[in-house]
Amino acid sequence: MTRTNRASLLALLSFYLASWSNVTADHHGESDAFTLEEIITGDHRSAENIARNSARRPVETLAFFGLEPDMTLIEIGPSGAWYTEILAPYMRDHGRYYGAHFSPNTTNAFQRRNLENFEAKLSSNPELYGKAIIRSLHPPAETAIGPEEGADIALTFRNVHNWMARGLDQEFFDAFYANLRPGGILGVVEHRAPDSASRQNMIDSGYVSEAHVKSVAKSAGFEFIASSEVNANTRDSKDHPEGVWTLPPNYRMGDTDRSKYTAIGESDRMALKFRKPI
Repeated sequence: MTRTNRASLLALLSFYLASWSNVTADHHGESDAFTLEEIITGDHRSAENIARNSARRPVETLAFFGLEPDMTLIEIGPSGAWYTEILAPYMRDHGRYYGAHFSPNTTNAFQRRNLENFEAKLSSNPELYGKAIIRSLHPPAETAIGPEEGADIALTFRNVHNWMARGLDQEFFDAFYANLRPGGILGVVEHRAPDSASRQNMIDSGYVSEAHVKSVAKSAGFEFIASSEVNANTRDSKDHPEGVWTLPPNYRMGDTDRSKYTAIGESDRMALKFRKPI
């Protein structure tokens, strides 16, 4: 082989090696993104939180709402971050995650402590949560919980009864509407009461009727799209001494009839999907 041919062969080999390196590098970058199935049992989650996957069914729930990893998402009322542990890593590489939490201006000691714990959790693992954005939600004063152009989807889990107790359920839904783009989706998971339940009964028990959620969402301007039984629990009679907090994971009755409530499991829940009209 001549020196010229050898040089040409080396140049060609270098080209192919460089091309292969670029392909594998790109593939590796894609593989760094997490699937929901990987996230829900990830090392960053406690054994206790992982154990609740079977009751809360996050993969199926998020599929029903239509969440995709390249969306802009607002998680409304993330509280102790059970769903944040799933949502923030899932949106990390291709989407945007906004957590609409309690206001730092609150005078409520529980809310302030809850927010501080949430902030500490996110800052403790910047690899997973470093791109998450925390916003304050305290209607009617603080409602800018998403990007100016509007989010693609807003999700809330087991929070409506708390807003009702504060007399602000309509104001909260109005804020969700304002922060979604036209065509954006609102997903609501909530403990489910019979439609005949009174407002005070819903506040006292923690169970909210589907009719009430649909009414408040409609008043805010949303269109109802669909419901799902993905979080249904037919064992839940909804007539417990301490309301929904009687059941796991709260067990407000302590050891009294604990095995009974463990057998029932977590509450019967609705999953409702709404859309902001285009």
